[in-house]
Amino acid sequence: MGLFGFGKKKRKSEEALKAAEENDKAEQETVEADEGADTEAPEAVELPEPSDEYVGRGDERGPWDVNDENVPDYDEYLDMGSYYLPFLQGIELRVKANRATQQVLGTTITYGSSSVEIEAFAAPKTLGLWDDVRADLIDANRAAKETEGVFGTELELPVVVKGGRKVTTRIVGIDGPRWMLRGIFSGKAATDPDSDETKALNRFFADIVVERGEEPLAPRDLIPMHPPVAPAERKAAKAAAEAADSDKKADVPSQPKGPFDSDQQVEVKTTLSRGPMFSEVR
Repeated sequence: MGLFGFGKKKRKSEEALKAAEENDKAEQETVEADEGADTEAPEAVELPEPSDEYVGRGDERGPWDVNDENVPDYDEYLDMGSYYLPFLQGIELRVKANRATQQVLGTTITYGSSSVEIEAFAAPKTLGLWDDVRADLIDANRAAKETEGVFGTELELPVVVKGGRKVTTRIVGIDGPRWMLRGIFSGKAATDPDSDETKALNRFFADIVVERGEEPLAPRDLIPMHPPVAPAERKAAKAAAEAADSDKKADVPSQPKGPFDSDQQVEVKTTLSRGPMFSEVR
């Protein structure tokens, strides 16, 4: 979400509003997330009580990395490239893309009167990113304040939207292996911690599975995304790939059966000789 761009210290509120208006020009595709869903909702994750630290990521709870030992089965998740979104009955998915390049920039999940905007960023190998990003946001927005939340230290930030209306957002950042997942909550999910909408979107965010990939990326770069790929599409593509691979193997000549005929005779040397010497430096 351009309104909360990284590394932009001392940003004026007018610049933030301008950035928000520019983001509104991005191409958006709206789909019903539960349309055609033939899977059951994943088991709800248990989140901790509000605290200034978020512990257990990758072990007891998510957001998860595809390489975490306890990562849930995400075969039935929606594939967005940089992350996989779990199933939740009744949500609406909005995909944000650049109008000129059609590059997917993020997703927004709406549930009831609440929503959460989700983006995944590359992070350094050894250090987390959220502490620095949070400091930048506080420097750029005097109204921002830190709060203790179920995901550790979060930010509460009032923003002005179209029409001059002021709304409160709740910004969450989770550090994973070489990535940071950011969620910007709005509606009841930003202001009422006891709301069913808040609890549902918190669990949804915690169930996301991130795939960083091996592509070299600078810290704070968006991890590349693509349009949504449904579970059925992934399964069909996998089946097609396996069928193509099977066809290729079938085209390889098999070993001849029976004795060699005269045209297949080969010379067999029984005298062993020493070949050239070589060395290998690793």
